[in-house]
Amino acid sequence: MSADPSRPVIELPPQYDPTVVEAPGYQRWLEADAFTAGRPDRADLPPFSLVIPPPNVTGSLHVGHAFEHVLMDALTRRKRMQQYDVLWLPGMDHAGIATQNAVERGLAKEGLSRHDLGREAFVERVWKWKAEYGGQILGQMRRLGDGVDWSRERFTMDEGLTRAVRTVFKQLYDQDLIYRAERIINWCPRDRTALSDIEVDHREIEGELVTIQYGPLTVATTRAETMLGDTAVAVHPADERYRHLIGTMVPLPLTGRMIPVVGDEHVDPSFGSGAVKVTPAHDPNDFEIGQRHGLPSITVLDELGNVTAHGPFLGLDRFEARPAVVEALRAEGLIVAEKRPYLHSVGHCSRCGTVVEPRLSLQWFVRVAPLAQRAGDAVRAGETTFVPPEMAARYFSWVDNMHDWCVSRQLWWGHRIPVWYGPDGETVVPGPDEEPPAGPGWVQDEDVLDTWFSSALWPASTLGWPDDTPDFERYYPTSVLITGYDIIFFWVARMMMFCTFIAPEVPFRQVMVHGLVRDARGRKMSKSAGNGIDPLELIDAYGTDAVRWTLARAANPGGDVPLSEEWVQGSRNFVNKLWNATRFALMNGADPALPLDETTLSVADRWILSRLAEVTVEVDALYEAFEFGKACDALFHFARDELFDWYVELAKVPMRGDEAEAGRTRAVLGRSLDTVLRLLHPVIPFVTDELWRSLNGYGEDDPQTLALAEWPADPGGPDPAAGAEFARLQELVVELRRFRTQQGIASRRKLGAMLLTSDSGAQAFAATWSPQLAALADLTIQVGSEAPAGWETLTAGGMSVALDLLGSIDVEAERARITRALEAKAKEIAQTADKLGNQGFLAKAPEKVVAEIRQRHDNAVAEQALLNERLRRLG
Repeated sequence: MSADPSRPVIELPPQYDPTVVEAPGYQRWLEADAFTAGRPDRADLPPFSLVIPPPNVTGSLHVGHAFEHVLMDALTRRKRMQQYDVLWLPGMDHAGIATQNAVERGLAKEGLSRHDLGREAFVERVWKWKAEYGGQILGQMRRLGDGVDWSRERFTMDEGLTRAVRTVFKQLYDQDLIYRAERIINWCPRDRTALSDIEVDHREIEGELVTIQYGPLTVATTRAETMLGDTAVAVHPADERYRHLIGTMVPLPLTGRMIPVVGDEHVDPSFGSGAVKVTPAHDPNDFEIGQRHGLPSITVLDELGNVTAHGPFLGLDRFEARPAVVEALRAEGLIVAEKRPYLHSVGHCSRCGTVVEPRLSLQWFVRVAPLAQRAGDAVRAGETTFVPPEMAARYFSWVDNMHDWCVSRQLWWGHRIPVWYGPDGETVVPGPDEEPPAGPGWVQDEDVLDTWFSSALWPASTLGWPDDTPDFERYYPTSVLITGYDIIFFWVARMMMFCTFIAPEVPFRQVMVHGLVRDARGRKMSKSAGNGIDPLELIDAYGTDAVRWTLARAANPGGDVPLSEEWVQGSRNFVNKLWNATRFALMNGADPALPLDETTLSVADRWILSRLAEVTVEVDALYEAFEFGKACDALFHFARDELFDWYVELAKVPMRGDEAEAGRTRAVLGRSLDTVLRLLHPVIPFVTDELWRSLNGYGEDDPQTLALAEWPADPGGPDPAAGAEFARLQELVVELRRFRTQQGIASRRKLGAMLLTSDSGAQAFAATWSPQLAALADLTIQVGSEAPAGWETLTAGGMSVALDLLGSIDVEAERARITRALEAKAKEIAQTADKLGNQGFLAKAPEKVVAEIRQRHDNAVAEQALLNERLRRLG
């Protein structure tokens, strides 16, 4: 019986097939405009917004993306159900170096380079590549179930975002916060571009340390080829060993040049010989020494890492020049010492893995100090908070110690630096709405801006800044940012710097920081380690919801996430159990719309509704704290262990009873499943939407979707009395099942049983629970005050049950089994007693070993007593 007789009866297939449900389900959400922010029906609702960390246009969905997107999707789905006007804004990053490399690889196959095409034609080629191959991750996001507002999809090279980049560049330039200067930068000889500090990965590698004679001084270096550009030797001014040499000249080996000895407090007199070679054009510390002492800067390596100094090394690659220089020094007797292998930290390009070369270069820099100050103050003042709070320390370690940011890149793909140079040395930075200067001799800067320059504006530019758009007015600042701890430095700090510069408010109120996805043993995933997991392959094999559930259940703020395929298999089993339980409910007429008279509820009904209320409150609080893993755990154990394993089994009894009992049970089961499906929907949206629609009688052509349903309302308080009563039944059933397993009595084989009712409490329990106890423990129950002779008696939950085992087991076989077990126990008792009585053993054996043997002895004695009692009862 249902609340509405005209409602169609939905029949679910016997097995859940994700391939049948997922694609139509996502299309239904799109047709319902479920993810579109600003819908008229939500105009009066409070806004809730977040932007997606934009994946690279070259990228595809990897397991890190999948994990992060599951968390964002779960958050926004819940907020949408809580009646917020939710904007989850999608988009992609143009990924300057990665995209240019991808297109250049394609050109190389045609025997061409970008220089053969020229800049304009090459950029056109990149746009064509982007249209054809870029953005495959967007389709993969649909497979994952991402509920983003596709109508607001953005790209960092869009016209609007380009205008935002030019606007902030102009503002920074006018306030002297962006400047051009020669500085030591990180240079990638493969990509032939500058890199910022955080685009350099430092790795321990084996090299060599050579000590070289410079006249009366010795210096050590791991980069012998750079000595060709030395312009001084530095010592500490208070070092008594060398004070007399300061101001004198020493010979620079192999070059015929004389270089000065300078005194500089940067030098550590206790390190090595206390004297250091100074190469201002190829080392950041040496550059600073050179600035302090007015030393010349001689560049001896070109952009490819080849030697440019005249002489026998001209044209050699840096790694070819290094041993050649050492050999030449050795030939002249100037090598004092050599140490190899010498383990030291060397910077590598984070994109291509090439060893980075410190190089003096004319570049554009952002003066970060005042920007970083405001970005740090905003977090200290609580304008933006971190979850978990301890992640703020990582943030401060960056913004409080930031160096000026090199933002120019020697690429053709990206936001070209909006600076024009005139024939007479003029420098002009026009505003975004101003025409750039034109005419003979005027040229635009050749470089482009660092990719992170545009993504630093992402929360604001995607909403329309610098214009005061309706979206910017309504959704900025965004509510929360969900991101990994590995890009706090790359992205979070930069967004805070730029967005607090262009607007009075912070770009996001909260930053939820998650960890990295690792394998089941906690190792970082990589192709080289052979432990990488492709989320799309897992989705193909087990369904999207199983993958999402596995990732979300392992999530906790700030912590890394272990993942294995075996765990995804377990998640699929849970999804299947949810499907089967709902299918059973539908087959038996469960309906959340059925009227429910709470005065007629059974103890079991009251118990499950009480537990449902407690779990709803618990899960709500956990979602609010971004504790996705704990929320999933709470839902998993309630759904599987209580609703499915207990209440659904109990429901079979009243559903076979009179219509009033059956109707009440259908209503409670329907209401419980409806609430659980709502609570689970943020994490496993496909299966829950399909089941919820079926449970509520929505046919195939009905557009209703759980994605737009309401979040469960305040369920009311718990029912401790029902909980205590039901706990007695659970304790008794668990003990009976344990006993059956121990005795090897097959499940579904009915045992004769008598509920012993020696008092009024036991009589009430028997009146309430006899049918359910019989069903759950496979018993044929009668009620009495005294156990029949020869029956086994168990006590649990304050109740005693006598069991007739004589008709259920082979007595002779059981006697033989117990006799064999007693022999084994006697042997174990003797062996352990012998060891415990050996004083020599006790004196030498570790305390832990002795404790284990003593425990084995005590356990064997106790089990021997139980077996003897069992044998006595068999007669």
